Amino acid sequence: MSVPISRWPVPDLNGLPEDIKSRILEVQAKSGFVPNVFLALAHRPAEWRAFMAYHDALLVKDTGSLTKGEREMIITATSAANHCLHCVVAHGAILRIYEKKPLVADQVAINYRKADIPPRQRAMLDFAMKVCQRSHEVDEADFERLRPHGFSDDDIWDIAAITAFFGLSNRLANVSGMRPNDEFYLMGRVPRTK
Repeated sequence: MSVPISRWPVPDLNGLPEDIKSRILEVQAKSGFVPNVFLALAHRPAEWRAFMAYHDALLVKDTGSLTKGEREMIITATSAANHCLHCVVAHGAILRIYEKKPLVADQVAINYRKADIPPRQRAMLDFAMKVCQRSHEVDEADFERLRPHGFSDDDIWDIAAITAFFGLSNRLANVSGMRPNDEFYLMGRVPRTK
């Protein structure tokens, strides 16, 4: 029995506007499959474009001191706090690949405080989790705890913005019943053979 990837209609790839179809095919060529999130959100093209533009502004950039792995670590930890199966599985896979650590995503999703990560990343996740769960309590002391780890004001903004954006994403995924692709479950767990 095939389980739908979303409670809302999932459009046919060939019926999508050309810019959206092109982006999805680009991702498919790189990963070998179409991530369900691309199709599940595509039933509302204007929102898809806005979502992907902000996603890319936060995650596809070379400025600041946050690594790609650290960005995915923030997503995985805060998505776990928001009980978002889709984002924990999908971004956990990407985290394992970027960090080249097959255990890190599971550790971060379950309890980042006991994960095999350095103090810099623990401090980063302490702040991200506060933004995720108690943003109204963030104060200057939270910023000061990040500074000894080399985080600039722009980095701190990125931590908060990634957390906030994926709070939105987590809620849309949960409400829509978005399923992660089966491919994500195994990605980055076993080293690639050439």
